[in-house]
Amino acid sequence: MSRAKWKGPYVSDKLFLTVKKIKSRPSHYEKEIFTDSRNSTILPNFVGYIFNVHNGKQFIKVKISENMIGKKLGDFSPTRKKFSFKKKKLK
Repeated sequence: MSRAKWKGPYVSDKLFLTVKKIKSRPSHYEKEIFTDSRNSTILPNFVGYIFNVHNGKQFIKVKISENMIGKKLGDFSPTRKKFSFKKKKLK
């Protein structure tokens, strides 16, 4: 089920305040933001920032662009690796 429209998009309070605090600095686009809030929605004022999103094991860099607005941060940091069998050498 999707979130009700009257509630608006979900964004973690800590994440929103961090972006707001960084935005007040003169060189605000150079700062990377570390977060583990994968369920937060990307807002238009996040465009241009670099988020390090935690996937359960490591942080993955995600540079926010205009095409990502309205999607979740977790959509851009996969939690599973692609599995492939190793080939044996033929003798």
